Amino acid sequence: MTPTVRRSLFEPARLGPLTLRNRFLKAATFEGMTKGAVAGDDLIAFHRRHAAGGVAMTTVAYCAVAPEGRTERHQIWMRPEAVAGLRRLTAAVHDEGAAASAQLGHAGPVANGTSNGLPALAPSPMVSAQALARVRAASRQDIARIATAHGEAALLAVESGFDAVEIHLGHNYFASSFLSPRLNKRKDEYGGCLANRAKVARAAARAVRDAVGDRVAILAKLNMDDGVPGGLWLDESLKVARWLEADGSVDALELTAGSSLLNPMYLFRGDAPLQEFAAAMRNPLVRLGVRMVGKRFIRSYPYQEAYLLDSARQFRSALRLPLVLLGGIAQRETAEAAMAEGFEFVAMARALLREPDLINRMRREPGTRSLCVHCNKCMPTIFSGTHCVLAEATDV
Repeated sequence: MTPTVRRSLFEPARLGPLTLRNRFLKAATFEGMTKGAVAGDDLIAFHRRHAAGGVAMTTVAYCAVAPEGRTERHQIWMRPEAVAGLRRLTAAVHDEGAAASAQLGHAGPVANGTSNGLPALAPSPMVSAQALARVRAASRQDIARIATAHGEAALLAVESGFDAVEIHLGHNYFASSFLSPRLNKRKDEYGGCLANRAKVARAAARAVRDAVGDRVAILAKLNMDDGVPGGLWLDESLKVARWLEADGSVDALELTAGSSLLNPMYLFRGDAPLQEFAAAMRNPLVRLGVRMVGKRFIRSYPYQEAYLLDSARQFRSALRLPLVLLGGIAQRETAEAAMAEGFEFVAMARALLREPDLINRMRREPGTRSLCVHCNKCMPTIFSGTHCVLAEATDV
């Protein structure tokens, strides 16, 4: 049993080389505000709101390390042309007293090759239902290039003024798809046993550490399980976490779950907004498919506070590495309970979309209750600018 740890939610806390003003992180949620694949005024205002609202650090999602690694063509990819806008963003966040983190990764089979005009990549050949196109198997050259690109992207993040980077190793994006026995059918040194399947994730983290050293904090977002039959499960994920800890390549792990490719609602829980998702699809064939068979893909799971906690406890008891708990953290007492169980930070997303100032209000008024009802209607808004539709309705 993990011993009780006395930590205050609202006192400064260390994360690698950083000192953060409290233990609340704004989790990465793709903002849908990056037309032209750069940071503009809308994205800057979005993160400034969360910084002003009291979080210790806000995470920009998502900064692809290569152009084919985007989920759609307007997503940021890390290149010199993106630096100026990102510098404006980090300066705005710093002006509000918070830190900024860049989520770095490659979408792999989750990438929309049709939108990007570039082939999506996976461990093994497959068909993308979203892009209605084939996804080709990554070559050894692709794997090496993408690992190197993680380090180069991290250097650009430092140049852009970020205080931290978060390496995306979850949700069946590129590194996560290699970890998945269901998606990785390779017969070479990147397939088969877990040690082989983990090479891509470990190489990405090592490339980032070698590139930036201790200049910024390095987190990794790691799936505890994929939420699909035959996918990565807790026992193997825990081994990967131990390897990352032993490698010394990351300062903390943010524990997540689910597959953007095969079972996205496993991460989010709560209502499944099928009609809203269908309406948001630009491709009429995809829109029709969501309406006809969407229930098989966009499933509904009961919501409860801290719904990933039971799984995360197994990681907490086995690791010394700082851990970030996410998944259904909307109330102050939930965050306090996480601190008591030894988690160093908590990450929030939907509750902060509903109320960007929630952390400041929790600090001033301990009895504050989140207004988020976990309807998940914010999720389809990623295609038009991520926001809480209930907050929008209230403001009208």
